[in-house]
Amino acid sequence: MTAAGGDALLDALCRIARMAAESLDLQEVFARVAEATRPVLPFDRMGVVRIEGPDTARPFAIAGGDGSPPIVETGAPVPRGDISPRLWPLPPGRPPAVPGPEQEPWPGGLSAPRRLDARRDLDPAFAVDRQILERGVRSILVAPLHAGDGVVGLLWYASTVPRQYAAGHEAAVARVADLIALALEHDRLSRSERDRRRRGEALEALLLPALASALDTHQVFERLAAAAQQVIPHDVLVLGLLSEDRTRVRLYASPPIDATADLLEVPLNESMLATIGWEYFLVRDISLFPRSHTVRWHLDGLPAGAGEHAIDQELGPERFRMLAGTGVRSSLRVPVRLHGEVVGGLNFLSRQPGRFRPDEADLARRIADHVALALAHGRLAEEQRRAAEAAERARQLETRIVHLTAELEAGASHRVVGRSRAWREALAQATKVAGTETTVLLTGESGTGKEVLARFIHRASPRAGGPFVALNCAALPDPLLESELFGYEKGAFTGATAAKPGSLDQAAGGVLFLDEVGEMSLLVQAKLLRVLEEREFQRLGGTRPVKADLRLVAASNRDLPAAIARGQFREDLYYRLHVFAIRLPPLRERPEDIPELAAAFLGELGTAMGLRAAGLSREAQEKLLAHSWPGNVRELRNALERALILCEGGLITGEHLPIAVAAPGAAAGAGGSGGGATFAALELPPGGLALADVERDLVVKALERSRGNRTRAARLLRLTRAQLYTRLARFGLD
Repeated sequence: MTAAGGDALLDALCRIARMAAESLDLQEVFARVAEATRPVLPFDRMGVVRIEGPDTARPFAIAGGDGSPPIVETGAPVPRGDISPRLWPLPPGRPPAVPGPEQEPWPGGLSAPRRLDARRDLDPAFAVDRQILERGVRSILVAPLHAGDGVVGLLWYASTVPRQYAAGHEAAVARVADLIALALEHDRLSRSERDRRRRGEALEALLLPALASALDTHQVFERLAAAAQQVIPHDVLVLGLLSEDRTRVRLYASPPIDATADLLEVPLNESMLATIGWEYFLVRDISLFPRSHTVRWHLDGLPAGAGEHAIDQELGPERFRMLAGTGVRSSLRVPVRLHGEVVGGLNFLSRQPGRFRPDEADLARRIADHVALALAHGRLAEEQRRAAEAAERARQLETRIVHLTAELEAGASHRVVGRSRAWREALAQATKVAGTETTVLLTGESGTGKEVLARFIHRASPRAGGPFVALNCAALPDPLLESELFGYEKGAFTGATAAKPGSLDQAAGGVLFLDEVGEMSLLVQAKLLRVLEEREFQRLGGTRPVKADLRLVAASNRDLPAAIARGQFREDLYYRLHVFAIRLPPLRERPEDIPELAAAFLGELGTAMGLRAAGLSREAQEKLLAHSWPGNVRELRNALERALILCEGGLITGEHLPIAVAAPGAAAGAGGSGGGATFAALELPPGGLALADVERDLVVKALERSRGNRTRAARLLRLTRAQLYTRLARFGLD
C-alpha cells in the first residue's frame, strides 16, 4: 500500500472510530463504514454478518460501492448449515484443520482475513454461497470480527472484478474489522444492559404482586413459574427444597416433570450437595448414558475454582428417568438462601443447548430471593397459625373446664374447687380425655377428690346423659362385691329370691366408677379383666353373656405396681386400667386452694346443716394453711364441719378446729404412704406441755435426721418446703 493509501486508511480508521464512539445505531455505523472505506478498499457490495449463536448468523448488507448513498439491509437469521465452513469464523485460539495433499487451504473455517476467488473457493451446495455466485461476485475480501474471547461476526467486501484484492488489502480490512468488532461489542453491551434493566423491572412488576398474597408453597411456585417465564424464558422450572437433615430434596416442577405428580422427593447425593452453594451452576449441554444412568454436564461460566468444565455424575434410576423424559439440554441453577443458609435451589431448564448465559444468573438470583422471602413469610404464617391454634385449644379447654366446673358446683356435693397449678393440670388432663371412650385410672392419696374428678369426666363426656354409678371396692367383702358388680339371677345362691342387676347393668350407657380398685380380690380382678377385654359379662348364676355398654373410670390410693410385685394385683388388669392415668395432688401440694375450699365447704355445710358462721379468724386461717392434711380434702371438710358446730354462728377461731389441725408434728406421722409414730402414741406429762415447743423440737429433729437437707426434712414432716420455711422463721431456726 502506498503512502497516499496509508494516509487514506488512517483517515478512514479515524472516521470509523469517531463515528462508532458517537452512535449506538448499528445501521448508521455500517453505512458510515462504507463511505469511509470506499477510498481504500474497492467493492461493489460490502456488509457485516453478526454471529447470534453457535448455529445462527444475521447479515447486514450495505449497497454503495458505486458511490450512491449506502442502503443498509437487515436480513433474516441464517442457519449455519446454509453457509460453507470456509465462510464461518473459527473461535480465537483454534487453528484451522491442516489440509491434505488434495485439499484446498484452510478447510476448517476462517481464522484471519482472507482473499477468496468466488468460483474456486465457494460451494454452491450451500445456499449463501450460491446466492453470492448468482450475483456475479468474483472476488471476496473477508475478515472475522473478534471481541474479547469470542467471535462476534464477519466483515466482507465483494467485487465483480476477478482478483480485485491484493495482500495489502488484507491488512487494511483487519484494521477496519477491529473497529467494527468494537462497535458490535459496544452495541451488544448496550443491548444487554437495556435488556437487563427491562427484565429487572419486569421481574419486580410481575413477582411482587404474584407472591405477595400466596403463602402455600404450591401457590407460590405456580405464580413464580408464570412470572419467571416472561423474564427468563425456559421450558421447565424446578424448585428444590432441602429436607432438614439435608439428605433429600423435595422438587416442585412446572410443568410437572412426572405425569403423575407435581411434587417429588429424591435423595441428595454428595456431588449435588457440593455444588448447591455455588452462586450459579450453568450447564451448556447435557449428555445421557442410559446403561450406567450417568449424565455428563457440559458446564459454562463456572465460578472461580469450580474445577473441570465437564462433570460426569451417576444418578439414581428415578432421577435419570425424569431427566431423560424432559429432553432437557441446558440449565441454570441458583441457590435459594434463607437467613444466610442454603435451603434449596431454583432450576431453569431448556430443551435447547446453550440457552442460558452467565449474565442471566443475576436475574435468576433475584427470583430466588423472592422465593426465599415467600418461604420466610410462609414459615412465619405457619408458626403463627400453629400458635393461634394452640392458644385457641387452650382457650376452649379453659372455657370447658369453667363450664363443667360450674355445672358440677350446682350439684353441691361434688364441687370442683381450686385454682392451683397442680389441680388445674389434673382438670386439664381430665377434660382432654373426657370426650373419648378411653379407660381412666385416677391415682392419689385418700380424700384427694377422685370421685369428684370422675364425675367431672362423666359430665364432660358424650355419656353425660347416661348414669354415673359409683362402687367402693374396699367397702364390701369379696362375695358381696362380686354380686354388687355383676348382679345375679334368681336362685344364684341361697336368699336370691329375685334377679338383681349389678353396677355393670346400672351403668349401661354411662360411666362406672370403681373406687379403691386395688382392694379387689384376684378372682374379681380376673372377671373385671374379661369385661374390659370382651365388653361383656355374666351375672352370677346366669348362662348368657350381657353386653357391657359403659365406660370405666377406676381409682386407687394404693401403689398398684408394688401390689403387682407382691402378687396382690394382676399386671394385665393394671395395663388395661392404666390407659390414661391422672394423678391427683394431695392437699399439702396445693395449699393455695385451702382458703377457697374452706369457703366452699362452709357455705355448703351451712346450707345443709342450717348453721352459719361469721367467717374464719386470721388465726384459724393460719392453722389451716400450716397443717399438712394427711386426710386431704376429706379431712379439711370434716374439720370445718366440727368447727361450724362449735362456733355456734360466730367467728371460727383456732380453738374450734380439731387438735390434729394444730399439731403438724402429729400429722407428720399420720396418713400418707409411710409409717411412723402418731400423736396419739405420745405420752403427755402430768403438768402438760407447750404445743409450740413440741413442734419446734420435731422440726429440729427432722433437720438433724436429714443432715440439714431441708427438702428431706420437709418430707419427713409431711410439709411442703414453703410450710417448713414458715416454721423455721417462726422458731428462729433459719
